[in-house]
Amino acid sequence: MLFNSLAYALFLPVVFLLYWFVTSGRLRWQNTLLLLASYFFYGCWDWRFLFLLAFSTFLDYYTGIKIFDSKSIRAKRIWLAISVIINLGFLGFFKYYNFFIESFERLLNIAGAPGDFNTLDIILPVGISFYTFHGLSYVFDIYNDKITPRRNPVDYALFVSFFPLLVAGPIERATHLLPQVEKPRVFSYAKMTDGLRQILWGLFKKVVIADTCAEGANPIFNHSMELEGSTLLLGAVLFTVQIYGDFSGYSDIALGSARLFGFELLRNFSFPYFSRDIAEFWRRWHISLSSWFRDYLYIPLGGSKAGTARVVLNTFIIFTVSGFWHGANWTFIAWGMLNALYIMPLVLFKLNRHNLEIVAQGKYLPSLKEFLQMLLTIVLVTIGWIFFRSGSLMSAVYMVRDIFKPSLFSIPDSTLYSSTLLFLIPIFFIIEWLGREGKFALEHFSLNWNRALRWSFYIVLAVLVIVFSGEEQEFIYFQF
Repeated sequence: MLFNSLAYALFLPVVFLLYWFVTSGRLRWQNTLLLLASYFFYGCWDWRFLFLLAFSTFLDYYTGIKIFDSKSIRAKRIWLAISVIINLGFLGFFKYYNFFIESFERLLNIAGAPGDFNTLDIILPVGISFYTFHGLSYVFDIYNDKITPRRNPVDYALFVSFFPLLVAGPIERATHLLPQVEKPRVFSYAKMTDGLRQILWGLFKKVVIADTCAEGANPIFNHSMELEGSTLLLGAVLFTVQIYGDFSGYSDIALGSARLFGFELLRNFSFPYFSRDIAEFWRRWHISLSSWFRDYLYIPLGGSKAGTARVVLNTFIIFTVSGFWHGANWTFIAWGMLNALYIMPLVLFKLNRHNLEIVAQGKYLPSLKEFLQMLLTIVLVTIGWIFFRSGSLMSAVYMVRDIFKPSLFSIPDSTLYSSTLLFLIPIFFIIEWLGREGKFALEHFSLNWNRALRWSFYIVLAVLVIVFSGEEQEFIYFQF
């Protein structure tokens, strides 16, 4: 079930009404309802994978209890290892089996040795990377004595499979979400309207901005060897806008949907394209994943407190693993390593914690220095997205090379973009800029307008979503 589908437009209000008008005031029934709704939501993709979700949930629920109850460190480590090995084993099989087989076969062929291995026709379960990381963070936190295991299986299962975050995050922490699951929730009209505004903005990002950009970006990337430099640059820019609108749009709908039921999920985006350096960009992009790797990989490896050589190694490890997490392709690994190279000077010269505040806070415009810093950052990010989007490493390298040919100064192919898109993208980023001090762009934007003007603005957004709605397009991060 897609967030941008008619099915979800029917599913969400039905669950909302049952939740607040039938089970209201009875926490146990509310959690059970949300759990059943979440399994129905996930089963709409492929009901067979419900068994995998249920097994993964039971595995971490049980091993979490065993880790806590064990009397010796050795026993705790054994149960932790069981959880980690089985979780990563399933993830590795479904997501990376064919990649490793094909890469090994290619390596043998390069060495002159025969290699002919069979790949499998494996369907990647939607959301497996996300709910696997939910469970792993839970057992890690129990092992590190940050939380105690939950004995109520419904509460724990809801933490793992809550439908707004189930298939594409944000990657929640037990320390943050489980207390909300266990605490009675009271209906709030303010939270409801706030959630609806965030859902509306998320739908606008996805349907109007991201999907329209995809109509130009896809053919450009698919035929990059045949196009002029200016058109290739256009494709790179369109994908840069597309992936932000697509993924942050999903996150907005997820957070807004959760708020309708009284939950506050972890923030996943904080206006990353207004960053002044790459370190700030990664503090603002896919925040839940970046912080997950920081807490459960980077810091255990020694973080930034080790020697210079170890800091360099740790940085490359975390970015390479992050790239590989996104998909079984060398392009993702290259994208991760490229971002490690980007951030390395900031890390080595201890400049990676300089831009912590909101850019141009309290001002309408940035300074010239801030503007140039943001421009340089978005150029580097856009080059990185070329590797992320391309089908192979060589096609990414050739595309970057061909962008900087003399044809860069020609007029892009006019059949690949529309004047409507050229109008909507600036409007979109202006609203994002004006709303950058909120948790999402519409949190405070337009609230001081009179009611008629404010509602007219919301209606325009809703009409645009309806007008631009065509064939339902999956979110990019569903493949991860």
